[in-house]
Parts: sequence; C-alpha cells; structure tokens
Amino acid sequence: MLKYFPLLLLTFVALVALPMVGRVIITPKEVLYQTTLGEWIYGQNIDDPQLRFEHRIYWESRFPRTAFAMLVGAGLSLCGMVFQALFRNPLATPYTLGVASGASFGAALSTIFAGTLFTVFLGQPATVWFAFGGAMLAMSVVYFLSLSRDISGEKMLLAGVAVNFFFASMILFLQFVSDPSQTFRMLRYTMGGFDAATPGAIRQIGPIVLAGSFAILLFGRSLNVIATGNDRAIALGINLRRFRTLLFLLTSVLVGAMVAVAGPIGFVGIMVPHICRFFVGPDHRFLAPATFLFGAIFLAACDTVACCVLNVGTLPVGIITSMLGGPFFLILLLWRN
Repeated sequence: MLKYFPLLLLTFVALVALPMVGRVIITPKEVLYQTTLGEWIYGQNIDDPQLRFEHRIYWESRFPRTAFAMLVGAGLSLCGMVFQALFRNPLATPYTLGVASGASFGAALSTIFAGTLFTVFLGQPATVWFAFGGAMLAMSVVYFLSLSRDISGEKMLLAGVAVNFFFASMILFLQFVSDPSQTFRMLRYTMGGFDAATPGAIRQIGPIVLAGSFAILLFGRSLNVIATGNDRAIALGINLRRFRTLLFLLTSVLVGAMVAVAGPIGFVGIMVPHICRFFVGPDHRFLAPATFLFGAIFLAACDTVACCVLNVGTLPVGIITSMLGGPFFLILLLWRN
C-alpha cells in the first residue's frame, strides 16, 4: 500500500486543485470561504458576494465535474487493462466489443423520440437510459454470437467487430433521416463530455464504478495467468469459459454505465494501461491499482484542458483524448515493432 502513496496523494491533489483551474482561476481563499478552516486561516467574518459566487462555482460546478471525470477515467482505464489481458492484444480498448457503438445508437434513438410520451415517462435523463439500453443490447448480442463450448477471445473479437459495424451503420441511417438539430445532438454525444456531471450523476454512477473496479482489482493474479496463454491457465485450474464470461459481463456493464452518461471517450482505455505498464510492470496485481489511479488523474487533467481551450464554451474532452491518442497509437505500434 505504501508504494501507491505518492499516486494516492497525487490523485487527492488533482481532485482538489484541478477545479481551481479554468478561464477564471479560483484561489484557496475562495474555496474555503465561510468554512471553519477558512475562518481559521483567513479570518473571514464578512459576507463578500464575489467570494461567495466563486465558492459556489468551485463546489457546485467544477468540483463535481472533476470528480465525475476521475470516476470515468479510472473505470475506462481499468476496463482497457482487462481487455488487453483477456485478448492478449495490446491494442484492445473498452470499446472493442461494440458496447460504445450500442450506447451511441441508443443515444441517437433518444433524440428521435425526444418529446414523446415514452421519453416523458423515462424522465429527464432519457438519453442516459436509451444509451445504457443500447450498450446492454450490444453486450447481449456479442455474448450470444460468441456462445460455444469455449468462448474464445478470437470469436468474441470478431463478434464485437460485427456489432460495431452494424450499430455504426444504424447511427448513420438515423443521422440521415433526422433534422439538422437532431443530427448535431447525435454527433455531440459521440464526442464525449461531462456536461451531465452533477452530484446526482456521481451518486448514480459512483457505486457502479467503484464496486466494479474493486471486483476487477481482486482478479489481478488470475489476469496474470490468463495473459500467459489459455493452455497455462487451464493447467493451473482456471475455468476459462466462466472467468472470461464473468469479466466480459462485468466490464461491459461498467463501460455501458460510463458511456451512457459521458459518451464514448476514446483512447483512455488504451493509453493509460500502457503508460502504467511502462512504470509498474506487467504484473496485474500492481498494474490494476496504478491504472485505476492514474486513469482518474489523466482524464480529469484532459477535461481541465478542454475547459480552458476555448474563450467561450467547453471543448468536448473526447477531442482532447483523441488528439493525444492518435500519436500515442502510432508510437506504440513503432515501439512494439
């Protein structure tokens, strides 16, 4: 545990400090305004509207957004690590099996049905429900397409590719028959972002991400065996079919929940595990905690950059991660060669 203390400390510092950064810099005095610690340090005893306003910006807008970005970054990074171990493929991502394309299709459908009695019945976050339903549909299709006496990694990958192509074509069809405003909403969702980051969203997705990530952390030793090959795993007594199915369902639910709320944010699940593997090594017992923590810091930092790039508005964080992921992907290919 002590070896992770610097990374834990850095994660805490990032959670506190990153929300201070933006087009308007918020100081610690404004963060601690009218708190017991702030009164003890700064002697605050007056009602300052400017301090109160920036205090609310920090705690009601920026801090929840950073916390939400950390949850999603940690979850996506950990799921990417699992897929790379399961398929023994260094280029595998959390979206390899079509979960993201299914969620995007569900979100696209929600724009078509916006304003209907069905979406009114679902409530305000209808897009989230549609996207999660699409992700679970994609997961179910991949699972049943790959059912056999042994769910091989190759068969699951092929099923995921087929599902990706199918849902991508359906999204293009919906965009073609939609009006320009609906098409823009579909396109905006596929860029990913944290506009829906609220304390309520954190309470909804937080337990899912933390519980699923904790379960994955317990499988570090088994992932080490799986990564060495199927024959060795069977010889050591691991039920490949059961283990692969369990991890596939667990990671798919995790990715589906995160993509439903934040959209498909690309390249996080491929970059972070490789960066951590370079410093920590391939042992998943140590790689998994490092990937979880560094993934949280990485995506929160990318979102902070996205919030500062434009003079007006916020750039979708998926654009930032894609701009970083493209060169990283090429460097990874050259390095492996």
